[in-house]
Amino acid sequence: MRPAGISVGSIFGIYEPSETCVVDGDLDQSLEACITNVCQPGKNLLVAGYCLYSSCHTMVLTIGDGVYGFTLDPYVGEFVLTHNRIQVPEVGKIYSFNEGNYAMWDEPTRKYMDSLKEPSKWGGKPYSARYIGSLVGDFHRTLLYGGIYGYPGDAKNKNGKLRLLYECAPMSFIAEQAGGMGSTGKERVLDIQPTEVHQRVPLMIGSKKEVEYYESFYKN
Repeated sequence: MRPAGISVGSIFGIYEPSETCVVDGDLDQSLEACITNVCQPGKNLLVAGYCLYSSCHTMVLTIGDGVYGFTLDPYVGEFVLTHNRIQVPEVGKIYSFNEGNYAMWDEPTRKYMDSLKEPSKWGGKPYSARYIGSLVGDFHRTLLYGGIYGYPGDAKNKNGKLRLLYECAPMSFIAEQAGGMGSTGKERVLDIQPTEVHQRVPLMIGSKKEVEYYESFYKN
């Protein structure tokens, strides 16, 4: 199959190392200790970032003091600072959900989605849909222009498909550092204590007011 040329990327996060994670002696015991160290809540992240591979290559990074974007300059072979202290807009009338799963979503999520399409609620102009299907690509647009990216759970995948440790937590750390928000719809992503390496959670991320609006459907 030929590639479709969709913008994709790599996500990373760095946590404080633990003294218990030392590769020495019994490798099985060392591996178990290191895996336990990995299972930290996102609020313990020191660094998070992603690289977006598209018509231009962009690296977005936070070390806990703002968010910065760097673009690859092919002439010098280095990433140069192009986005200084990125701030996600507090509101944004763009949503990014896979609506093909609508019938399998729970009632609060369906009501939320229906509300975005009701012109009378938004001064005659409903929200716009933008969905690539690539977390990094969709999140990058949301970070720059505002709005919300969401991958809720559904009848088939109760907790969605995105992984807490290496997708949801790093992206939520970036979002919060840019003035945005990352939530499952019911709780802050960065507060969740992982119980396994590949644990999945629902993710709503982007502009603070937009994520809070989604959460309101679970509170009512």
